[in-house]
Amino acid sequence: MRIGELAARAGVSVRSLRYYEEQGLLTSTRSASGQRHYTDGEVERVTFIQRLYAAGLSSRTIVELLPCVDEPSEENSDAALERMAQEHDRLSRHIDELIHTRDALERLMATNRAHRETLRARATAAC
Repeated sequence: MRIGELAARAGVSVRSLRYYEEQGLLTSTRSASGQRHYTDGEVERVTFIQRLYAAGLSSRTIVELLPCVDEPSEENSDAALERMAQEHDRLSRHIDELIHTRDALERLMATNRAHRETLRARATAAC
């Protein structure tokens, strides 16, 4: 199938498929005129890649996980699980940092509200 059909069947843009190829996540064969051609199995692969992106993984990390799909083995499965655990830890640290940042912003907002009340009280007293 050609790139447009794969995009339609997998629910992604043609641009995404080209990007996946650039990143080494997807491969195609080329016709004599240079058109990309894909197998029916690529629909499932693109769907899987989308799930990995939705889980917050980068294309670099996804490339590291694909041997588990392309060449299933206990060793590849263990390596993929370890890599996913590392990503889980990274995301957890990032969430903790975001919570800390949000809490700091909430404190600043409370300070601002208190300051505004002080300004209002002064303006009311001056009248």
